[in-house]
Amino acid sequence: MAKVARDGLAWDDKGIDLKPVWTREPSLDAITNVCREKLRVEEAGTCQVSFHAKGGFNKIYLVRTSQQQFIMRVSLPVCPRTKTRGEITTLRFLRRATTVPVPEVVAFDDSAENEIGFEWILMEHMPGSPAYNQWQTLTTSQKIALVRQVAEFQAQIFCHEFSEIGTLTVGRGESSQEARPGEVISNMFFWGSHFDYDITRGPFRSSHDWLTAYLEFIVQDQLEALGEVEDEEDEEEINFALALAHRLIKPTVIWHEDLSLSNILVDDEGKIGAIIDWECVSAMPQWLATQMPRFLEGPTRANEPKRQNYADEALQDNEDTILDNEGKNQLYWIHLMEYEQTQLRKVYHERMCQLQPGWDATAKESILKEDFFNAMNVIRDGFFLKRTAQWIDAVERSEFPRLMDIFEEGSRLQ
Repeated sequence: MAKVARDGLAWDDKGIDLKPVWTREPSLDAITNVCREKLRVEEAGTCQVSFHAKGGFNKIYLVRTSQQQFIMRVSLPVCPRTKTRGEITTLRFLRRATTVPVPEVVAFDDSAENEIGFEWILMEHMPGSPAYNQWQTLTTSQKIALVRQVAEFQAQIFCHEFSEIGTLTVGRGESSQEARPGEVISNMFFWGSHFDYDITRGPFRSSHDWLTAYLEFIVQDQLEALGEVEDEEDEEEINFALALAHRLIKPTVIWHEDLSLSNILVDDEGKIGAIIDWECVSAMPQWLATQMPRFLEGPTRANEPKRQNYADEALQDNEDTILDNEGKNQLYWIHLMEYEQTQLRKVYHERMCQLQPGWDATAKESILKEDFFNAMNVIRDGFFLKRTAQWIDAVERSEFPRLMDIFEEGSRLQ
C-alpha cells in the first residue's frame, strides 16, 4: 500500500506495549478560532475553550458559548481520514436508524489541512456522568434497568444488517443515509508499523477473509520480532506464538467493542443519557456481536460476597480512586462487581432473547467463533500462550471448552 504521512504522531516503545504520542500540541487559539467559525460566534461573543480530557488517540476540549456547551475532539492521525470519516458515518447512521443516544455532529474535518493541524470533530455535549463513577451507589433495580436499556439499544443495532465486514463509510457523492462498510479501522490494522504492512484492509465479504487478515498481522509481528530477538527464552516464546497462529489459520452488524461503564453516561437515577466513544467501531460478524458488552465481562461468582467478611479500607488505599469505597477494601468491591456481573449477564441475555428472535440459538452457535477470535488476541498480546495451546489441543480433539474457563482454571491453580 502507498505510504501515507501521519504527521504529529509518534510511537513510544519504552513500555511493554507501544503508546501513541503527540509530537506537537494542538493550539487552543486555533481550536477557538475554528469553533467560532463553525458555531457562528461573533468576535465579541462568548466562546471559551478548555482542555477536558485525553483519550487513547485524541484530546477532548469543552467549548462554552453563551447558550450551549459542545465537545471538540482533536485526533491523532493513527489512520488518516478514514478513522474520522468512519466515526462520523457511524454516529449519523445510529441517530437516523436507531434511538441509541449518541452525540450530534455539528462539524468536522477529516484532514489535517486546517488551522488546528489535526483532524477534529465538533459535537454536542451529552448529559450525564460515566456509569463507572456511580455504579457502587446504584441500587440493584437501577443496575438491572440499565442493563435492560443497553440490551434494547443493542437489539435495535442488531436489526440493521450489512453484507460486509468493515467500518461504515460513504462514497463520494453519496448521502449519509447510504452508509456501507469500508476498510476496517481498528487497533490491529493501524497500531505502530501495522499501518504500513501490505495486508488487505477490507471491506471483507466473510469472517474467513477478515480473520485471515487479522492473523497475517500477528504472523508478521512475530516474524519481525524473531529477526530482532537476542534472548533465547524470548525466541522460544515467539516461535510458540507463531506456531499457535498458524494452527488457527455471514451478515454483519455494528459492534461497539468497548461498551464499558466509562462510555455509558447516566443521570443520578442511573438512566442512560448517552453512549459515547464510537471511534474504531465497525460492522462485524453477527457472531461477534452476540458477546456480552464489555461492562458485563468478568469471572463467574455465584455467591454474593458478605461485607462483614472483608477488611476495612486502609487510608492509603483510597488515595488513587475516584470511588467511595464506604470504608471497605477494594477486594470486596471487586468480588461484588463479579457477582453483579454474573447476575446481570442473565438479565442481558434474557432481554436480548425477548427483543431479538433467535438470539439464544445465535449466541450458542457463536461460542466457538468468539473463542477463536479471543484466542487470536491472546496470541497477539503474548500472554496465556500455554493455556491457549490447551484450548487449541482440545478443539482439535473435537472437544469445545470455553477459552475463559481454561484461563480461570489456570488462575485458580496458580
